[in-house]
Amino acid sequence: MNPILALFIYFMLTMGTIMVLISSHWLLIWMGFEMNLMAMIPIMMIKQNSRSTESAIKYFLVQTTASIMLMMSVSINLMMTGQWTVTCTNNMLSSIITISMLMKLGAAPFHMWLPEVAQGLSLSSSMILLTWQKIAPMSVLYLLSPSLNIYIMFISAFLSIALGGWGGLNQTQLRKMMAFSSIAHMGWMMAILCYNPNIMIINLIIYLMMTITLFYIFKNNSTTNIANLSLIWNKSPLMALLLALILLSLGGLPPLTGFLPKWMVAQELVNNDNTIMALIMLMLALINLFFYLRLIYSSSLTMFPSMNNVKLNWQYTKSNKYTLIIIILSVISILMLPLSPMFINFY
Repeated sequence: MNPILALFIYFMLTMGTIMVLISSHWLLIWMGFEMNLMAMIPIMMIKQNSRSTESAIKYFLVQTTASIMLMMSVSINLMMTGQWTVTCTNNMLSSIITISMLMKLGAAPFHMWLPEVAQGLSLSSSMILLTWQKIAPMSVLYLLSPSLNIYIMFISAFLSIALGGWGGLNQTQLRKMMAFSSIAHMGWMMAILCYNPNIMIINLIIYLMMTITLFYIFKNNSTTNIANLSLIWNKSPLMALLLALILLSLGGLPPLTGFLPKWMVAQELVNNDNTIMALIMLMLALINLFFYLRLIYSSSLTMFPSMNNVKLNWQYTKSNKYTLIIIILSVISILMLPLSPMFINFY
């Protein structure tokens, strides 16, 4: 891609999300979503092949449908209230806007497009789809949190965690597994959104850091499926160790960073007399942990057959351009739990 064109596209993608974040006007939020969509389509088609084209078309159709639902609800809200401010007092309109945001996020039960779209993209495009593209819809849900329908959010949360775990069990492609992992993590954010939206922000930030780190490790080793993970230990034992720790953190095991958002969400649900929901969510999270352990087994506990001189290559290879980024993000993604008292005043 032409560097100037690429700069313009990424600038448009960034500005679309920022416009959604800073706007308190429904029309500007809708324009931000459309800018974001128009910039994302060329990014998805950087590698010209039938799979990327199919993924771009699926993504366009889903996002356009969600935008139509959003604009319809906003227009009816304008006729009823006479204002464009980001508020929605009508329960029906609030539910329709919520459903449109769930479609944009790829949360259950509107999740079926996400794994297929992510699988058809390159690792870089898939990383953007599963990280940056979550920010704008979550910001709209954050703004609407006082008027959200708690039953819709809990149903979406339960289905997302359950289907995200079950869907990832029989996958061998890493991009699909990360997509199902994203669906499951969206469930945790949906569950807490009605009670304490600030915890959702902490959850989202930690999820973004861990997911970006994993994708950088996959890019660093040109890995796209489980079979290739067994080569990481021969190439770079440090990367294999970091991958194992980050996957455990993504699964929510203490004393790693990923335990913090699950701890906060479960505590807040218990404080609001939803102990059963918290218990079910924690039990369903074990399914996600199971397929993370499959990845750890493939990357750290198995070694691809190779000659002894190949096993020593990692000592002499030059550092990759992603190495510094991976190390910095890995430290944050693994060792941030001791800083958890700082978040008490935040939420």
